[in-house]
Amino acid sequence: MWRIHNSAWLLVLLSAVLQILIFPLPDLYFLDWAAVAPLLIALLRAREPDTLQLLAGVKLLPARPGQAFLLAYACGILWYAGTCYWIYNTMRQYGGVGTLAAAGLLFLFCLYLAIYHGVFGLLISLLASPEAGDATNPFSRRALLLAPFAWVAVELARARITGFPWNLLGISQVDNIPLAHIATVTGVYGLSFEIMVVNTALAAAFVLRTSRGERGKRKPLLLATAAAIVVLQAGRLISPPALPTDHTARLVQQNIPVLQGGDWTKE
Repeated sequence: MWRIHNSAWLLVLLSAVLQILIFPLPDLYFLDWAAVAPLLIALLRAREPDTLQLLAGVKLLPARPGQAFLLAYACGILWYAGTCYWIYNTMRQYGGVGTLAAAGLLFLFCLYLAIYHGVFGLLISLLASPEAGDATNPFSRRALLLAPFAWVAVELARARITGFPWNLLGISQVDNIPLAHIATVTGVYGLSFEIMVVNTALAAAFVLRTSRGERGKRKPLLLATAAAIVVLQAGRLISPPALPTDHTARLVQQNIPVLQGGDWTKE
């Protein structure tokens, strides 16, 4: 499709599945360190060259802008369908709509918000263009370097423009208390950035050229990435001590009219 290599589509599917698993209900939060890496690899190794390449090992090139948007957009559709499935039941039970209408609303919802994933793919493609990258490499080091910034920018746009800050990448580490302290300074976007840095390092290990010099860098990069994952995720094993309390706080969704209607009681 659109001259996109089949392996890129498989990587997009893998990334979407991993991004679903790091959030409830599966809650396999530790997979977030590798959830976006397959998508990055797909974007940077998406198509076969138009001309014969004499350099051994160089086979797949970065996606063109349209291809990159399509790959990331498909990933976003699958991700929203797998994490925001509750919209279907909400529309049926509380929206007063039928089965087909609820399914249609969920589908349109996924098509709309997946645009943000698509924009991320587009940004990576533009950064990986020959003008932005190193002409001696089939991918752009600049694209990998700026990928965490692009992801956080897209998350920020989704939260501010659309007003839907649902399942931002950093939220998956909400129970990692030592690491989550970053959010007191940077907000959830600091956690998202740190997770993306690790994902980018992991992706870089797999898109390195297969020349002898680059192969020598792959193993150390993989080992360093694995060590970073272990260290950063280890905070999840630390349980903070319970503190004595004399008050109870309750959180209520802000758009629920607590002081109106007969359904609410003092209790």
